[in-house]
Amino acid sequence: MKILYFDCFSGVSGDMTLAALLDLGLPQEKLRLELEKLGLKNYSLNIFQGSRNGIAGMGIEVKVGPKEENHRHFSDILKIIEGSSLKPDVKKTSLAIFQRLAEAEAKVHAQRVEEVHFHEVGAVDSIVDIVGAAIGIDYFQPGRILSTELPMGRGFVQCQHGRLPLPAPATLEVLKGYPLKNVEVEGELVTPTGAAIVATLSSDVTSFPAMTAEKIGYGMGKKDFPDRPNLLRLVLGEATEAYLTDRVTILEANIDDMNPEFYDYLMERLFNRGALDVSLNPLLMKKNRPGTLLRVIAQEHDAEALSDIILRESSTLGVRSYAAARKKLPREIKEVETKYGRVRVKVSGDLRFQPEYEDCKRIAQEKGVPIQEVYQEAMKMRK
Repeated sequence: MKILYFDCFSGVSGDMTLAALLDLGLPQEKLRLELEKLGLKNYSLNIFQGSRNGIAGMGIEVKVGPKEENHRHFSDILKIIEGSSLKPDVKKTSLAIFQRLAEAEAKVHAQRVEEVHFHEVGAVDSIVDIVGAAIGIDYFQPGRILSTELPMGRGFVQCQHGRLPLPAPATLEVLKGYPLKNVEVEGELVTPTGAAIVATLSSDVTSFPAMTAEKIGYGMGKKDFPDRPNLLRLVLGEATEAYLTDRVTILEANIDDMNPEFYDYLMERLFNRGALDVSLNPLLMKKNRPGTLLRVIAQEHDAEALSDIILRESSTLGVRSYAAARKKLPREIKEVETKYGRVRVKVSGDLRFQPEYEDCKRIAQEKGVPIQEVYQEAMKMRK
């Protein structure tokens, strides 16, 4: 299985992530062509090579014209991304990152998510950084994304809201439940955009994973720090362990008084916010009342946000949570070419070869053929 590892020894930002993906091998022309699908005007990309402390890397700067908006509402960004011709997976990843940011901003400023008015994050350069990161992830197709714990600098930062303490409130809100560490550095090491990218994409926080490194990319930050090179390092390679292990949080609630029609909406909200799995199981509760056990498997840093959704969108008065260890097969997503079109399949070594249901469903509807025929054609590609 292919692993992409975020080595954040100097923190992370949106532009550092995109620059590191370019240094890793994301073609510049592909990035530019994909970003054109957003329909944004009045900006240009300056991609350049340089070094920090003698280590070569790449940098990126988004140059914006004087008439470009420097702020947007969350709803504006949704319309831009959803209305584009980007691939569905790129849209999904981009929207998940922005959703996390919107929820953090809403909490910090005591607003509803739909009322959030982005400033720096809504500017075109942040949209390019986030969507560009999603394009890079789609290009490399890692089966798993891992990260170091994130270093928190100290001091203050100036923004649209004035002078704010570090870590910035939105950054800290995005990273609730995510492992952090203090470092003796004056300055902002982790930006809200960088925090949202890593927290949304990574499935676990770990020291260097057991892997064979194949490609390494360095993305340069704009500042210089006296004790470390301001770089984000991305490492792409193959896992060397037969099984993967991680820790997750299990969220549970017993429900016996909710309109059953609402479960579909609740599950959709939970999956969109990053739930790894959601299940409903029948229960016999007190006084022999029939009920439902809602169980959610979540990454540890998503647990609080998912608990909030359960409490807001269901009739339960409480949510139980506990940690669990997982052992799982390595997996990666590949594409196979069938006579009906391209189908994504989930591959786990020689043990599993599973065509993606949504792809089979879409092709069956487009071609007017039974879904089982599409599925069987994809299975023929198993070697």
